[in-house]
Amino acid sequence: MRILVTGGAGFIGSHLADKFLAEGHEVAVLDNFSTGFRRHVPPAARLYEGDLRDTAFLRRVFEDFKPEAVDHHAAQIDVRKSLEDPASDAQTNVIGSIALILAAVRGGVRKFVYASTGGAIYGEPNYLPADEAHPVRPECAYGISKHTVEHYLELYRVLEGLQYVVLRYSNVYGPRQNPHGEAGVNAIFIGRMLEGKAPTIYGDGEQLRDYIHVGDVARANLLALRHDRCEIYNIGCGIGTSVNEIVRLLSRIMNFRELPIYAPARMGELQKIYLDARKAKRELGWMPAMDFETGLRETVNWFRQARAAEPV
Repeated sequence: MRILVTGGAGFIGSHLADKFLAEGHEVAVLDNFSTGFRRHVPPAARLYEGDLRDTAFLRRVFEDFKPEAVDHHAAQIDVRKSLEDPASDAQTNVIGSIALILAAVRGGVRKFVYASTGGAIYGEPNYLPADEAHPVRPECAYGISKHTVEHYLELYRVLEGLQYVVLRYSNVYGPRQNPHGEAGVNAIFIGRMLEGKAPTIYGDGEQLRDYIHVGDVARANLLALRHDRCEIYNIGCGIGTSVNEIVRLLSRIMNFRELPIYAPARMGELQKIYLDARKAKRELGWMPAMDFETGLRETVNWFRQARAAEPV
């Protein structure tokens, strides 16, 4: 199958490109490198550099590569940036996605997999773990923009027969996550600890999140591409882990002795969210395979190796 991965130079997207290639698929990566890295694009993938909002560029990509499937991970992912500039967030996450959906429909794409968010879409939950039937009431512009695209996918299923699967991720972590970004607390903490700096915890540190390894996410995408129904699935572990517990785990793994610094809580962040992914188990045959501590150890080792390989 010819698969176009948008955001394929990024953290999650590059893992997907690797996974699809390993399964024998033909892969193209579309990325504007606003946050992705060229070194993460697998050599066997075809690369198209450009922006989703450039419709002429999109048309050329679809005419040249002729994808049979689209796996859409290009996005603005920072919650705080979405609150500071919601119009820009919507331009990338909504307008760019609509352009991609239209290009997919016109190009005869057979399957569209969309990376949504389970961490920001439900708001402060009525019950935990939150399942797909939980009311959608995001408390940040990022959650609104990601959810909006789900409606456009359903619209084009009705109008044009577009086959799609929506994957609502919990907090994804693992190798290649950017330690200097604003999203991805594990990578940020690991990066600071490797520099000998104490991590900063915003709020009291008792916020609960559901952490899913990027390898498990890649496997969920592969299963979604093979799925023959239009559905929405939570992808998470169903376990809430506090920020304080992450620091304790990383301090033990890394033999780090500095105490964390506490700062005021930040706007737009939920107190607790973790996901019920039993629907994905029933219908996709997917379950998380990586436990959190093992995944953290793997991630720390990757960052240590990447740091050691940096030029002096």
